[in-house]
Amino acid sequence: MPAKVFCRKYQQELEGMVSAPFPGPKGLDIFNHVSIKAWQDWQAHQVRLINEKQLSMINAEHRKFLQQEMDKFLSNQDFEMASGYVPTKPA
Repeated sequence: MPAKVFCRKYQQELEGMVSAPFPGPKGLDIFNHVSIKAWQDWQAHQVRLINEKQLSMINAEHRKFLQQEMDKFLSNQDFEMASGYVPTKPA
């Protein structure tokens, strides 16, 4: 069972990840400070950005943009929304 982490996105103790999402210091930082819920929310948001903005992972500028947006999203800063996206309201 994954350990609990104090999630920097949601500012509460939540279930952590089983392993770092990618190698290196940034992956380790995310592993230690971001919950699995926040990571899954980022992945869904990332897909929306890629689709709506027609980003290509071959393009270095597009990858840099996603990296910057990931940092903002996971640090609870203002981040880019996909155009036309309207978040659903909780029931």
